[in-house]
Amino acid sequence: MNVILRPARSTDAGTTGAILHGFARENDWMPELHSEAETIAFCGRMIDLGWVTVAEKQGQVAGFLALNGDEVQSLYLAASARGQGIGQQLLGRAKTQRPTLNLYAFQANPSACRFYERNGFVEVARSDGSENDENLPDIRYVWTREELVDG
Repeated sequence: MNVILRPARSTDAGTTGAILHGFARENDWMPELHSEAETIAFCGRMIDLGWVTVAEKQGQVAGFLALNGDEVQSLYLAASARGQGIGQQLLGRAKTQRPTLNLYAFQANPSACRFYERNGFVEVARSDGSENDENLPDIRYVWTREELVDG
C-alpha cells in the first residue's frame, strides 16, 4: 500500500470535510449537527491553523488527522480506506511529533476505542457527554511515549 502523509493544503478542505461529514451520516448514533458546507469550512479552519495531516492514496485524500498541540482533534478515514493501516500511519506520525497525545472517543464507537487501545492509548476518564457538542458519552484517552514512562 503506497500512502503518502503530507501537511494538508487549503484545497484539501472539501475532501476532508466530506470525510468528516460522511462519518456522521454513516452512524445512526452520531447526530448530524452541521451541514456538509459547514463541516468543510470547519476543516478549512483546522487546515489554516496547520493542524491537519492528510493520507493520500493513489493521488486521493483517504483520511486525515488534526493535531492541536498534544490533542488529537480528529482522525477520520474515507469508508473505502478503513482497515488498511492508514489510520495507524497517521497516528504514528503524530506520535513522532509529541511525547504525549490525548483524545476523546465516543463510547458508542467501540471500533475507535479498540483502535486507540491497540495503539497504546490508556483510558483515563469517562463522561456523560454533557460537555461535548454531540451530547454523547465519551472516553478520554492518553498516550505517553515509553521512554518517558520508563524514566
